[in-house]
Amino acid sequence: MSDRPDITDRADLERLLRRFYAAAFADPLIGPWFTEIARLDLERHLPHITDFWESALLRTAEYRRNAFAPHQALHRRQPLTAEHFGRWVQLWHAAVDGAHTGPLADRAKAQGERIAVAMLRRTAGPDTDGPGQGFVPLAAVLLRTVPPLTPVAAVEDPTRSHASVLASQPAPGDAC
Repeated sequence: MSDRPDITDRADLERLLRRFYAAAFADPLIGPWFTEIARLDLERHLPHITDFWESALLRTAEYRRNAFAPHQALHRRQPLTAEHFGRWVQLWHAAVDGAHTGPLADRAKAQGERIAVAMLRRTAGPDTDGPGQGFVPLAAVLLRTVPPLTPVAAVEDPTRSHASVLASQPAPGDAC
């Protein structure tokens, strides 16, 4: 049995989102989007983000906002790329894996990937499969084929690239 419980309620989601945004704000690639471009006031915005995830995962809240509109406005100011969305997915997976395990945690990670793909397609246009623009998040591929990152290391040192963490881990099937 895991010492990490599944996501069960709004309080779990709020803690998870705080964990994720702490890593995202500190991340050298996507952090500036939150801190400099969007100038996100987390305390003001967190109830809305929690409503979104509570509606998506627990089906207990009514989210009535347009989650795409702020991302579209940011994209118009400075283009969001597959690399940005891929990094978002990596940090989301690390935050979820560091705090939770179970069916709802798995659904949160899958939903995060779907959201990232949808946001990219809606901002960059439907043809995101061209050279250099295709979006298969690194996290979606690597996190399914290798042991998960040590969540604490991934969240506590967000400047460490996913590739460098993976390089320090044994390959699947290798003896530890």
